[in-house]
Amino acid sequence: MPSSLPPAPEKSELEKSELDLEQARLDVLYQRMDLRRQQAAAELAAALRDSGGTAQARLERGVAVHRLSSEVARYDAVEQGLCFGRVDLLDGTRRYLGRIGLRAADAEAEPLLIDWRAPAARPFYTATAAAPQGLRLRRNLRTRDRRVTQVDDEWLDGAAPDPGEVRLVGEAALLAALGAERTGRMRTAVATLQTEQDRIIRAPRTGVLVVQGGPGTGKTVVALHRAAYLLYTHPRLDERGVLVVGPNPVFLRYISQVLPGLGETGVLLSTVGELLPGLVADRRDPAPVAEIKGRLVMAEVLDTAVRQRQAAGDGPVEAAVGGERLLLEREFLERAVAQATAGRLPHNLARPLFRRAVVGELARRLAGVIAELEDRIEADLAGRIDTAALDRAAAEDLAGLFGDGEPETDREAEASEEFAEAQAHWLEALPRDPAVRRLLDRLWPALTPYRLLEELFADPDRLAAAAPQLTPAERGLLLRRAGSGWTESDVPLLDEAAELLGHDDRAAELRRARERAEEIEYAQGVLDIARGSRSLGDEDPDRAEQLGGADVVGAEQLAGRHQQADLRTVAERAAADRTWVFGHVIVDEAQELSPMAWRLLVRRCPTRSFTVVGDIAQTGEAAGPASWAEALTPFFGDRWRLERLTVNYRTPAEIIAASDPVLAAIRPESEPARAVRSSGVAPRCEQVRRAAFPARLAALAAEEAAQTGAGRLAVIVPEAGLPRLAEAVRTTVPEAVWGAEPDLERPVAVLTPRQAKGLEFDSVLLADPAAVLAASPRGLNDLYVALTRSSRRLTVLLPGPAPELLAHLLPTP
Repeated sequence: MPSSLPPAPEKSELEKSELDLEQARLDVLYQRMDLRRQQAAAELAAALRDSGGTAQARLERGVAVHRLSSEVARYDAVEQGLCFGRVDLLDGTRRYLGRIGLRAADAEAEPLLIDWRAPAARPFYTATAAAPQGLRLRRNLRTRDRRVTQVDDEWLDGAAPDPGEVRLVGEAALLAALGAERTGRMRTAVATLQTEQDRIIRAPRTGVLVVQGGPGTGKTVVALHRAAYLLYTHPRLDERGVLVVGPNPVFLRYISQVLPGLGETGVLLSTVGELLPGLVADRRDPAPVAEIKGRLVMAEVLDTAVRQRQAAGDGPVEAAVGGERLLLEREFLERAVAQATAGRLPHNLARPLFRRAVVGELARRLAGVIAELEDRIEADLAGRIDTAALDRAAAEDLAGLFGDGEPETDREAEASEEFAEAQAHWLEALPRDPAVRRLLDRLWPALTPYRLLEELFADPDRLAAAAPQLTPAERGLLLRRAGSGWTESDVPLLDEAAELLGHDDRAAELRRARERAEEIEYAQGVLDIARGSRSLGDEDPDRAEQLGGADVVGAEQLAGRHQQADLRTVAERAAADRTWVFGHVIVDEAQELSPMAWRLLVRRCPTRSFTVVGDIAQTGEAAGPASWAEALTPFFGDRWRLERLTVNYRTPAEIIAASDPVLAAIRPESEPARAVRSSGVAPRCEQVRRAAFPARLAALAAEEAAQTGAGRLAVIVPEAGLPRLAEAVRTTVPEAVWGAEPDLERPVAVLTPRQAKGLEFDSVLLADPAAVLAASPRGLNDLYVALTRSSRRLTVLLPGPAPELLAHLLPTP
């Protein structure tokens, strides 16, 4: 049966004694952490001051800087809630558990604090009275700042659970955490993880793990704590990092403090729309357009669009160069394209091969034209001048130069040499000729992903040629004028295009090499001046024999000392590099991803090491799947395994019952997760006339805000009505926030169902559920999301008749 949180009794003398005991232990832990933080900070400062040494020494110093920076950040992050639990074993051993591990000064002694991810900590999460796993006592410690405020004990006496009863690990601590007011940021749950959550968090890293769970089951908690667990148990992961993908920026800010609070900094939090460095995708496509762009067939469309930019077209191409008009036949261009693409190089990397073939052909033909011209001139002269007499005169002159012997002349060899010289001349000159450059850019342009997509979606003929798989109506939906900005659903297409096009960075490499050579030349000049100054200014013969800095440091080494170390975290470096490969990817609200988005993510982790978290019943995107098999099979085949979260910790039983008809309409075969608690407050439903709807919504928002107190209230409204209804709410609750990225730490936020996905609030006021239903093809799913965001109170305001699915919420006449 669901439990309600009982009022806290006054502390007894025994409890006060236990608090004093635990406070003394906590003081020792903080003293040890402070000392270690000071040592790490001092080592970091020393490493940053040292800028010399060999390339190997600089590399090792960079590794040390990264390690020490992460260590200092980890100690800072766990300042709150360093230690949260204790276990007493049957043999009398006592262990303390925390967000990080702390060793004693004596390396041989037992650790002062055991990291929650260590195997020794697992019984804290999995032991029950029926299976105590060697534990006699489990104690939860509640702390604030550096003070112990409460202890909750569970004596594991071996009592068997009642049939069908949900047994909670650390029930008192869990219910206290669930009953606490929200702050607008997700908290860590490291002290209150339950057995089924812990099992999934500690599951093997390899392969694809899918976690299906309804609202309130802790999917996001599991995902984030799994990221921290994997980084702890697989230290090499820290080199590549973990990518956590969320549905929107609001959600990412909501969860942003969890992993730092667990001492982890090697994780990049991102939406799919943020995975292309430098791009701001600040628009959303209409649902039908987003659905088309999300289809897997768009990969074929883009591949065709790229190939059509590679000397495509019918008939020969005329080239006006060197004062001549040359014709490049279709057959030659096809051969040049085939040669350039034979190695399967991306478009921009194959471009120099095509350019070389075309320039070579033009140079050969121009050299031939010159040879033909010379032949015609010579033939013309032969008809007018006695060439035989000229040849005899030339032979006599040569005989006078070289003696009696007549040199051998080979007109064919001479002509061949002249042809080669002419061809070499044109090979060098043609790439600089403006007309040739324009021709080459027309036949095989250097393309960016942005240019490719803009020109594709702005040209009906080009789109029709590239996308015959789409209907004319579908292609019409994709058309838009150039320069209209980018949407979230464009990002997977741009990433696909970037993969097809590649990036020719030879010019950048040459520039870096040139800059490096200049730095070394400058350093050599400095060393030369230093040696010259010593030899000129120091007349002491003994000092002349001493080695100076210029004698032991080379120019390259000196130049290297001034190179700046890359002090960015793994997450910062990964965010700036589209081609970064992650060690593991965690996808939250994964049911929202389109096939093209999945294709992007698989490129980010070719080893296909994924944790996929979501709830198919909450799918809101038009391009989202109807099942996990539909979403994953195209990319992972049958190499994925499914785990289910079956217990709803957040949502009170009353709200689960209110949302059950909507869940049944979405997926009749689904069973709602079992609630562990009851709020004692039934959902409230009210009807008003449509004309009075905004004013009544504003009044209800003020009432609910007062009821919620220091907690958080979400007013969830249909997307189309967001600006109008948000401004109405602000007439009575001026501090209410709304917009593209509202601040959830404010007491009242007006959100759309999409923005509310994955979030939780103390109280929810849902406005006009009928409009939510009608807003998109997945309106049922959006309504289910909106109904299940509250941990305490739910109020529904209807501007007219209630949808049939919510009729049970109306007051009985």
